[in-house]
Amino acid sequence: MNTGYLHPDYCASLSEFGRPRLLPECGGWVLERQIPNSQHIDAMGCYPLFVCQDWSHLQHDLESIGGGLVSVTLVIDPLAECDHELLRRCFPDLFEPFKQHFVVDLTRKPETFIHPHHRRNARKAEREMQVERCERPIDFLQDWVGLYAELIGRHNILGIPAFSPAAFAKQLAVPGLVMFRATQDGALLGMVLWYRQGNRAYYHLGAYNAKGYELGASFALFDLAINYFADSGTEWLNLGSSAGIAPAATDGLGRFKQGWSTGVRTAYLCGRILDFPKYAELVEAPGISSIKYFPAYRAGEFS
Repeated sequence: MNTGYLHPDYCASLSEFGRPRLLPECGGWVLERQIPNSQHIDAMGCYPLFVCQDWSHLQHDLESIGGGLVSVTLVIDPLAECDHELLRRCFPDLFEPFKQHFVVDLTRKPETFIHPHHRRNARKAEREMQVERCERPIDFLQDWVGLYAELIGRHNILGIPAFSPAAFAKQLAVPGLVMFRATQDGALLGMVLWYRQGNRAYYHLGAYNAKGYELGASFALFDLAINYFADSGTEWLNLGSSAGIAPAATDGLGRFKQGWSTGVRTAYLCGRILDFPKYAELVEAPGISSIKYFPAYRAGEFS
């Protein structure tokens, strides 16, 4: 059974931002979106990564996707089992490094790679709190929504990453969702969400309140999660990247993730024009055709 980002219910959780569409041969999902000030539509991969079951069939899906779509843009899973030549054939119009993701090779024992600083902070935090895996994540929906609302306010998160409560209600019920939480004397401190797919797991989101930050709940929760996945036979973890477009390990979040990781892998930004006449029509306005953004007619959409 498909789980995590591969499951149709994950894509459905993003339906506020587009209409889910299955690429039937490769088993991946995209969102079809109305192009502003136009009758045309295009497609983007699900946030945060495009994953699929069989990468060797992606090219066929893109070549047979049919009329109606102007372009498709994807951020490729850095743990994808495909080579660069395949991706270049699939995406002749855009293929470039986007972000460095911190990854964990769990064929190694956690005590051999977790940074001593992180281990010390985890032990200290664990003396102050209780950490556990939540057996039924959906039972903790309101707790999670409240924590995440604090995160949205603190960092002014906009767009798709500012998931709505309705989106979270779907996401917490997706098969493969693994939730961990930290409490102190019954009071919530923080929570983290992961998605497991086969022999790998993806760090999805984490959120903490002020007391959780003060006590270092993130260290205790990551320590618990990494050991949990190591003990349950998972081989690879994707911890995600630094905040924004910062290079790996140059900000606080990046340094935090680096301390748990065994290396980095590149997530590639890929794009393909599916209807050249319509694309040309959309970028014919003065100045748009020279914009180094794909698709050019959506330049500035996330600013």
